[in-house]
Amino acid sequence: MANKMIECVIFDSDGTLVDSEFLGHHCMELKLQELSIEESAERMKEEFRGWKLNELLKVISKRHGVEDFSEEFILDYRKFLNVKFEESLQAIEGVTDAVAKLKTRVKICVASSGPMFKIKKAMKVTGLAPYFGDDLFSAYDLGVWKPEPDLFLLAADEMGVSPENCIVIEDSEVGVTAGVRAGMRVIHYNPEKFIKEVEGDIYVISHMNQLIKTLEELGLKS
Repeated sequence: MANKMIECVIFDSDGTLVDSEFLGHHCMELKLQELSIEESAERMKEEFRGWKLNELLKVISKRHGVEDFSEEFILDYRKFLNVKFEESLQAIEGVTDAVAKLKTRVKICVASSGPMFKIKKAMKVTGLAPYFGDDLFSAYDLGVWKPEPDLFLLAADEMGVSPENCIVIEDSEVGVTAGVRAGMRVIHYNPEKFIKEVEGDIYVISHMNQLIKTLEELGLKS
């Protein structure tokens, strides 16, 4: 497996390229408090890492015995999150250097479960936008979310690369599962060392300064 050619590296966004997981859930915690619903950001981050927003809200609604959340609530949350992104979103430590080095050696792109406007905002605010250009893919454009493999398969097709020659960089269990189901090798960025119950061609790093070396060990050419 390790001798396969690497032609494209596909990055998740939230929690992989940008340090948005806690920020996003903290914003949700504050918006839920306005409805007298108590959910901690830490709990949501661990439970819902990589989930689609609507699926997260379905669980919260059921758990607290409240009606489904309105479109107005979702819109208010996204506006609040957008402001917080502008104020404090940062790239994951070490990832900008890694992406800059990869850009000269292999095709790279982003494939995220978030809506396109959120992906673009994250790339712009963190300074990652120039490295990826328009090679951004959103599950919202497909209407299919991780752990289904469709988004990664779309990204591979649009980048003109066979799935077996792609490597996915993911932080969430649903994202890792999607990469495996797509027939791709997966590097699981796992700084908090949470348990990953997924079988497949998976490699683990705890810091982005390990990414280039790991890719080279898997066959990335100079």
